[in-house]
Amino acid sequence: MTAARIRRLTLTKFRNYRAATIDVGAGSVALVGPNGAGKTNMLEAISLLAPGRGLRYATLEEMAFNEGDGAWAVSAEVEGALGLATLGTGIELAASEEASARKCRIDREPATMTAFADHLRVLWLVPAMDGLFTGPASDRRRFLDRLVLAIDAEHGARINALDRALRSRNRLLEQPQPDPHWLDAIEHEIAEVAVAVAAARTDAVGRLSTALAQRRAQHDAFPTAKIAIDGPIEAMVSHAPAVEIEDRYRSMLKAGRARDAAAGRALEGPHRSDLAVIYEPKNVGAHDVSTGEQKALLIGLVLAHAGLVSEMSGMSPIVLLDEVAAHLDPDRRATLFDALDRLGVQFWITGADPAAFAEIRQRMQIFGIEAGGAITRRE
Repeated sequence: MTAARIRRLTLTKFRNYRAATIDVGAGSVALVGPNGAGKTNMLEAISLLAPGRGLRYATLEEMAFNEGDGAWAVSAEVEGALGLATLGTGIELAASEEASARKCRIDREPATMTAFADHLRVLWLVPAMDGLFTGPASDRRRFLDRLVLAIDAEHGARINALDRALRSRNRLLEQPQPDPHWLDAIEHEIAEVAVAVAAARTDAVGRLSTALAQRRAQHDAFPTAKIAIDGPIEAMVSHAPAVEIEDRYRSMLKAGRARDAAAGRALEGPHRSDLAVIYEPKNVGAHDVSTGEQKALLIGLVLAHAGLVSEMSGMSPIVLLDEVAAHLDPDRRATLFDALDRLGVQFWITGADPAAFAEIRQRMQIFGIEAGGAITRRE
């Protein structure tokens, strides 16, 4: 098992950092400082070393330094599955001084975002996820797709392809008399990609369910969950060949054209599916338990997922935990840190109160983040 590690992180004109470098060696990291100092910004920078738009799901423009020219960069020296490498991402200014598309590089050579997954995997738990179980289904789909993406780096491309195809169909249906041949063609594409998305989700949920069952036997302080996908296409995946499911979905899309045209969107498909989560200790839906129980359940899910990523990829992931320790009592904090140590992950955790990390200061590095982005190492 390879233990993926970030050894040095460099930010250039990113969020509130004009220029910052943090050398961390191989250990885990605690970032301590007042609210608004830039702790979460540093975690967001790391999250951009995974496929996708990062832990805030922000636009490229939002990530730029507010006194800069719109360009920004994140670079990390990584010890991962393929040895030492430097991963970098960001946007440059084109000749017209307008921001260009985001670029990715590995050892200064152009690369795809997906290629980052060959070197490290990144998971996170942030305060914005606290309402996951009570919020809209779209939040849980995004959470589910992040779970899948961490074990299948091609999943993001499939999701993007499905979104593009659905938008194309919507535009066709807006026309007074859409060409049925064009609709047939786009629905053929939608069905193929949709079944691939559903199959990847179903496989990941099955594997994660097994990982949750393994955690259940540990009887630690974090509750386990039963999870399933609530969606008609996903429900078919386990019971029929892919080509048969594609034909069924094409028939559903064709029969629903008038209805979808009136709604302005396709009303059936994996883009409408939901992640059902049962809080196992009480055998009730996660949306019906207390806020504290939901938080503990999320931590349990992340721990199980980290173990699954390690098992499937052969390398332990980087785990980002934003303002998690402050909401846990000392026993649960100790359980969390012990579980992360057992998994062999490098984790980055933030907090405003240094006391929350007092019991683990001997096994991790603590950095103070001051207003304005100044970074100091604390002994």
